[in-house]
Amino acid sequence: MSQSLNKIYIHIIFSTKNREDLLPEKNLNEIHSYIGGIINQNLCKSIIIGGTANHIHILCELTSTVSTAMLLQEIKRSSSKWIKRAYPQHPNFAWQNGYAAFSVSQSKVDTVTNYIQNQKEHHTKKSFKEELVEFLKNYKIEYKEEYLWS
Repeated sequence: MSQSLNKIYIHIIFSTKNREDLLPEKNLNEIHSYIGGIINQNLCKSIIIGGTANHIHILCELTSTVSTAMLLQEIKRSSSKWIKRAYPQHPNFAWQNGYAAFSVSQSKVDTVTNYIQNQKEHHTKKSFKEELVEFLKNYKIEYKEEYLWS
């Protein structure tokens, strides 16, 4: 084959440092749009971004030239700098060190999109911790509880 072709959907989840509620609800759309721009500038395709005051969900297409780790490093670095400038009331804003990333099949893109769209409603019933542990269990990812929340 003379060209590289791929379509890799990925669902990424990460939180603010110490899961603090630092992302004001009234500014979530602006923050999500900014992060979408970072994703698109890195040659990936942002599909939907959502979340709450303490965490972010991203569904995007990963390009063949950018790794998940590289994309997350750029998302966190650029958005953290921007958030500190745009919201001076949070001069020490930071994202958590880690992240969770899950593959998504083409047939589940609409399901994941709806899930991310309904984060506010979803979190009236389940905390971020409960949500993340459920994802880890569903994907059969082994983890150590003591490192998950540090």
